Amino acid sequence: MTEITDISRVKSAELYEKAKTYFPGGVNSPVRAFRSVYGTPLFIQKGDGSHIWDADGNEFVDFCGSWGPLILGHNHPAVREKVISVMQNGMSFGAPTALENELAELILSNNKFIEKIRFVSSGTEAVMSAIRLARGYTKRDKILKFEGCYHGHVDALLVKAGSGLVTFGETSSAGVPKSFADETIVIALNDKDALQKAFAEFKDQIAAVIIEPIPANNGLLLQEGGFLQFLREQCTANDTLLIFDEVISGFRVGFEGAAGVFGIQPDIITYGKIIGGGMPVGAYGASATIMSNVSPQGPVYQAGTLSGNPVAMGAGIAQLTELLKENFYQDLETKTTAFVSAIQQYVADKGYEFKIFQIGSIFWFAFTGQDHIRRADEIDANSMSHFKIFHRELLNRGIYLGPSGYEVGFVSAVHTADDMEKAKLAIFDSLDVVYNQ
Repeated sequence: MTEITDISRVKSAELYEKAKTYFPGGVNSPVRAFRSVYGTPLFIQKGDGSHIWDADGNEFVDFCGSWGPLILGHNHPAVREKVISVMQNGMSFGAPTALENELAELILSNNKFIEKIRFVSSGTEAVMSAIRLARGYTKRDKILKFEGCYHGHVDALLVKAGSGLVTFGETSSAGVPKSFADETIVIALNDKDALQKAFAEFKDQIAAVIIEPIPANNGLLLQEGGFLQFLREQCTANDTLLIFDEVISGFRVGFEGAAGVFGIQPDIITYGKIIGGGMPVGAYGASATIMSNVSPQGPVYQAGTLSGNPVAMGAGIAQLTELLKENFYQDLETKTTAFVSAIQQYVADKGYEFKIFQIGSIFWFAFTGQDHIRRADEIDANSMSHFKIFHRELLNRGIYLGPSGYEVGFVSAVHTADDMEKAKLAIFDSLDVVYNQ
């Protein structure tokens, strides 16, 4: 066990103190505040390839990747050059450009699960629009979601489960009216009985069921085989639309996302900023029939001045072109699996209660002896005290993870063998500190 000196955060701390005079809590998104881990937030100054540098000059191998979309790493040459090229002609028009057509064709011609698409500016906006579309298409109001799945800061989905098997949601944020939460039913993941009970209790009232097919916002809650197919069958039987929120899994576990991995056809799919090379963009897609209900073709209104922004479209074209190269996803998964297997072997030899859950290039470190965690209530909240130490030790050894034990990590195409070896050794040492204090 080797504890090492904490990295310098002098400049980051100064920037944070100043930021607190400008922004609520000193940040523009809550998880950045480092409240679940040690120290002040790191202010990032630069990213290149698989590495980032903070304001104090500390260098890290990055496994956050802007929360997943940087599957090609930071500052990828093809993406950067395409963005520079597009910017020569202007950055925003609020009018159609050929780049929108080009990116849409790239996506639709390589994704059999959607026929038409609408670009928006974020994953949250995509989900909000998908919910409205489902309600408009079905002429129903209620939405069913699963505890442990996060779908952005949409009012109707900022809800948590009550005390019963099948309950209306309880608001999880101030400012969300109870009447909004009363339109959302919340049940546990991986619970077929609760799902059937919900459809029976709210017969002909549920417009859509929304799920992260690979729940990755509250741990990596990989579902039991057959649950997603059962969900598809129940939605079909009840004339309810199935929405796959693929803001994280889309284009990350495969070009067709989780829908392609599991071979399940959802009715609507939402995507996030991975389709814009990490820039502010999202999208939702469905069959031509369902999408025909979206304005101006249909009665479901949705609009946005920055929707289809040319710079984001250009970045997306460059990034997705790279993802379509032969063996891209196979190589990425092979690299991730080798990384995970080596760590899992180390903890087995040491007898540590530690498990890494993985699918494709997504992984989650869990301080548990359980072989499976499929529901939010199966996560031991006390284990987060271990992550707090683990995170500090990794930062001190030059490895960057998201600052919460509930967040997943991501391997990119540009993580080198040296990066992975450095990370493994840092993880070994950090686990030794955690388990031998």
